[in-house]
Amino acid sequence: MTDQIVIPDTSAPKTVPVDERGEQSRWLLFYRRNGRALNAFLTFMLVWAFFASNNPTLFLIPGYYNAFLFSVPATIIITTALVFVIVSGELDLAFPSVMGASGGMFMSLVLLDIPILPAAAITMAGGALIGLLIGAVVVYGKISSLVATLGLNFFIVGLVNLIAQGRNIESRESVGTLGYRFFTGRWALGDTGILIPNHFIIALIWVAFCYVLFTYHRFGRRVQLVGDNPDSARQMGINIDRIRVGVFVFSGLAAALCGVILVQTANMVWFPTSGKAYLLIALAAVFVGGTPTWGGVGTIFGAFFGALTITLIPSGAVGAGFAGFWTDFMFGMVIILTMIAHRFSGARVR
Repeated sequence: MTDQIVIPDTSAPKTVPVDERGEQSRWLLFYRRNGRALNAFLTFMLVWAFFASNNPTLFLIPGYYNAFLFSVPATIIITTALVFVIVSGELDLAFPSVMGASGGMFMSLVLLDIPILPAAAITMAGGALIGLLIGAVVVYGKISSLVATLGLNFFIVGLVNLIAQGRNIESRESVGTLGYRFFTGRWALGDTGILIPNHFIIALIWVAFCYVLFTYHRFGRRVQLVGDNPDSARQMGINIDRIRVGVFVFSGLAAALCGVILVQTANMVWFPTSGKAYLLIALAAVFVGGTPTWGGVGTIFGAFFGALTITLIPSGAVGAGFAGFWTDFMFGMVIILTMIAHRFSGARVR
């Protein structure tokens, strides 16, 4: 048997490099995953702090927040729904007309003595049907969604005005009913003097539903896959045409819910131009919220804070002592700065 000679290793022991930036890397990773929503939240807080510092007395009055919470739900609902459309790689410019048409449909049902809650459910189904028709025109007609929905927006608004002949629809006797209180009732937030309206609670529930649908449900995941790479999605067996139509159906459903809410917050009065003012507001809120135009990327919570920010600017600017013509300048500045901030929260994919 041969003896083995063991030569001791006298070389310096190998050292494993310690990543002193490990903690920083974890925070950086968290930011890159949630940076768009965080940017939108910080933007909202900075805008609020700027206005509050100019007129702290106003921003300590509960009445200001009562008015703000009363006016913001429709923007929240339509903005979070548009995330699905834009992430899929499409664009919906017809939602304001769907809001207006849905409000008219709802009021017509109420005048037929249909209770408010069933009328709202029928209206939302009608909004989804309009969204289905819009999606079919875009997808199966192979027309650019920008061009198609812009044209359909004018067409639906024109059709609604032709039917209504420019007249409002009112149902004052419905004010105070159970269905009306379901949408517009208010709850006191302790002893703060702040009243939380029911339709704001509905908007919060809607945001939670959109988040779960977008993040965990296969529909939301497929929307992201289709928007990121349609060819790969098709090879994975995803029916991309069905998904693209589906996002317009979802947008139509949300627009109909907004139409129902707008009518009731106006004390059961419908105007033919209802919803028209939300086109630029909702789109600005989506982009401030961190959903870029190239598809595949989006954030529901970011859209929520984007809606809060865009709604805050007009009333906050006036309340802080700025003249009304400052509003557009502030809109533009906030949008540009948040777009720059979003650029550092993740690489551009397209």
